[in-house]
Amino acid sequence: MSRESAPPRTPEKPSRAETVAALRPRYQADLARGTERFFEPRRTDCPWCGSARLVRRLRAKDRYQSKPGRFRLDKCRDCRHVFQNPRLNDDGLEFYYRDFYDGMGEIELGNVFSGRDKVYRRRAMFQEPSAEPPKTWLDVGTGHGHFPEVARTVFPGTRFDGLDFTAGVELAERTGRIDRAIRGSFPELAEERLAGSYDVVSMFHYLEHSTDPRAELRAARRALRPGGHLLIEVPDPECWFGRLFGRFWLPWLQPQHLHFLPVANLREELTALGFTVTDEQHRGPSDTVDLLGAVWLALNAIAPPDDAPSLAKPPGRPRWLLRCAILLAGVPALVAATALDRLLLKPLAGFGKMSNAYRVVARCDASARSGPR
Repeated sequence: MSRESAPPRTPEKPSRAETVAALRPRYQADLARGTERFFEPRRTDCPWCGSARLVRRLRAKDRYQSKPGRFRLDKCRDCRHVFQNPRLNDDGLEFYYRDFYDGMGEIELGNVFSGRDKVYRRRAMFQEPSAEPPKTWLDVGTGHGHFPEVARTVFPGTRFDGLDFTAGVELAERTGRIDRAIRGSFPELAEERLAGSYDVVSMFHYLEHSTDPRAELRAARRALRPGGHLLIEVPDPECWFGRLFGRFWLPWLQPQHLHFLPVANLREELTALGFTVTDEQHRGPSDTVDLLGAVWLALNAIAPPDDAPSLAKPPGRPRWLLRCAILLAGVPALVAATALDRLLLKPLAGFGKMSNAYRVVARCDASARSGPR
């Protein structure tokens, strides 16, 4: 084959080091202005019930992307709601979400979410097999659309739409995982475009990311048809492991998780909006990786990732070798934690407060009210 007739060469994908180097100038420009501007004023009352009886739950750093900043969770002594205080503002959310689900983190997180078919199938099977299949389903916080892709195998005749803030939802549409991509704020879109459009609205590990969970619940009410169902799955802030492992409990996920709702609070709010809670599950939704997550976060605390674009300069070889050595030494602890999670903790997930998450299914009654409280 002549040189002229040879097929064009596919451009090589940049290495991680090259990607980090390209992102570093923007991160450094942001950080030069300080991280204080990323936070709202500190609250002196609970955003859920208004009580001033607050107590510090924990302090944490970003152990996932190694971005600078310190984050605090407070707990209300009256309603037990847990929330980030002070909370990230819009600029802070953009900064700390950047390159986590999309951008540099897209492939890594996509691999995490793509191998969970059994989990997604169980989530989709929320009703009796004899019930009429839903015609339309909106998955809020759909990310790259991995859940709807699997749920379609349970309900092949259902139209699955996905809603998210990030560009991942558009990728989900292009790859055929969802039928329609909706990008933006759910409360705003529910009022303007989505009212009464869906038989099912799902929010799987979405509410904890929201700046206003009540507004999201009202939006779900607007988007549902009478008799439709709302599926919610969130971390359980009353899980015993949250207290045992403190800032090393994976579901705290600071700084991205802003609100943690005890199940009693969620049930009360749904009832006030006119929903009837038809099911509450604790064992099934529990993703039993508490010990593994704690060990992994502890290793990251001892030897933080050293190739993050938020660092002023690339690490030297001695620091890289030190991190490799610490991670290698931690392998036996990671293996042991994985075994204990699967063999010991998973069978106990349905007892007491051992579950790290819960799921609620609620039916939208015809007389439900959707106005603000």
